[in-house]
Amino acid sequence: MSKAKLNVIQAELERTRLIAPFNGIVAEINGEIGEFVTPSPVGIPTPPAVDLMDISCLYVSAPIDEVDAPRIRVAMRANISLDAISGEVFAGTVKRIAPYVLEIEKQARTVAVEVDFVCQQGCKNMLPGYSADIEVILDEQDETLRIPTEAIMEGNQVLVFTADKLLEQREITTGLNNWEWTQVIEGLSQGDEVVVSVEREGVEHGVAATRANGADDDQQ
Repeated sequence: MSKAKLNVIQAELERTRLIAPFNGIVAEINGEIGEFVTPSPVGIPTPPAVDLMDISCLYVSAPIDEVDAPRIRVAMRANISLDAISGEVFAGTVKRIAPYVLEIEKQARTVAVEVDFVCQQGCKNMLPGYSADIEVILDEQDETLRIPTEAIMEGNQVLVFTADKLLEQREITTGLNNWEWTQVIEGLSQGDEVVVSVEREGVEHGVAATRANGADDDQQ
């Protein structure tokens, strides 16, 4: 066999090999033996021949409302919660902020943010594709007055359980907040009891009320 023919055969053999750019686990094979694979035409994405996943460094990608996105910076601390692992919050760090705004029909305009898990060892039993929520920590306050966020009604109004066992509506000035807690700057004092069941029928300003079981947890 001539050297030229050998080179041609070796070149053809090289074209049959797919070399992964990184170590990982094959998640899906989209081709069959003997099938030709060609690059995707411009503007027409096609499935890859092989889906390869590197699960050694999982991260979370989440949409952030365009109103909140300008306050977020790379390296900020974040909390990560997963629907599949309830009751546990994982520490994270903002790794990337997309340089553009997404506009998806029937959804708010958002900016994609990627958050790394601080402790990758904690990801050993996680699966790629889990649904997750992220909470980016913009600021912190120690020894501050706070109330459950769910207790705040429209217009920064809350209902306070008074010593006369009546519900009194008050307007408050708020500061830092998240899904669970909101900082109160003005309008309440330490020891005031606020109502969290504001959606319950009959709960309104001026009515007589009694504490429900576990209501002491509503006081912060």
